[in-house]
Amino acid sequence: MINQDLLSILACPVCKGDLEYTKINDNDYLKCQTCKLYYPVKEEIPILLPEEAVKEENVKRD
Repeated sequence: MINQDLLSILACPVCKGDLEYTKINDNDYLKCQTCKLYYPVKEEIPILLPEEAVKEENVKRD
């Protein structure tokens, strides 16, 4: 889980859109509301690198 204070100041590195914490299966992500990219969160650290982002249609769901 991401601290809400931290989440409120983070932005998508691609489009500067707002990010929302989401959990899919056992994976944590920050989802950009504007460009629909999912950034992984590993050990409570958001990985906000464009090359690590996953497109919405490629997020694995069970």
